[in-house]
Amino acid sequence: MDDIRTVIHKWAWLLLIVYCVVGIFYPLIGLAALICMLAPSLVAIFRGRMWCGNFCPRGSFIDVILSKISRKRPVPKIFKKTWFRLIFFSIVMGFFAIQMIFAWGSLLSVAYVFIRTIIITTVITVIFGIAFNQRTWCMICPMGTMAHYVSKSNFAKSNMKQVSFERDKCVDCKICSKNCPIGIDVLSHKMEGKVTDADCIKCNMCVEKCPKKSLNMV
Repeated sequence: MDDIRTVIHKWAWLLLIVYCVVGIFYPLIGLAALICMLAPSLVAIFRGRMWCGNFCPRGSFIDVILSKISRKRPVPKIFKKTWFRLIFFSIVMGFFAIQMIFAWGSLLSVAYVFIRTIIITTVITVIFGIAFNQRTWCMICPMGTMAHYVSKSNFAKSNMKQVSFERDKCVDCKICSKNCPIGIDVLSHKMEGKVTDADCIKCNMCVEKCPKKSLNMV
């Protein structure tokens, strides 16, 4: 399963490129965006934000392509503030809803709304990804925000895999925290024994970078 997930993450970015390019000429393909809009929250019920770190085409684009040109600066602290994320969520979804209201009744117009939204948010992703950390967009992504809150439910917490510590091996080097693409202070969860931050995208980056192999996804 891990091998399949790795292959999907490595190549899913092609779907984003095809979607944006083909969608301009054949806009009905835009309706496929519903999958990526609903999937993060549905997967979050059982696995937290695993979709974002493993299956999302934009997430794949970010890690495979955008990471190569990113300045890799810390995610702006304001992007992690609940009030900012909720305001951004309201603005983006508000504009989306207004467009849908005007487009309603025409399947072609509705499809165009999806195409425009994906292209515009992808441009924002690239700008933020180059200026800061490649995963900056994931902190304010409306779908990611919904998945974040779903992940906080008791049912989700009891079913999802989480990054866990083998505390006797950890030497507090902070390499895990420095390499988290979403900006989580992984080491701060050491005493708890597992990373319970609802924004963890299960990307395994901290697990792979740990020189003492003190982290595991269980």
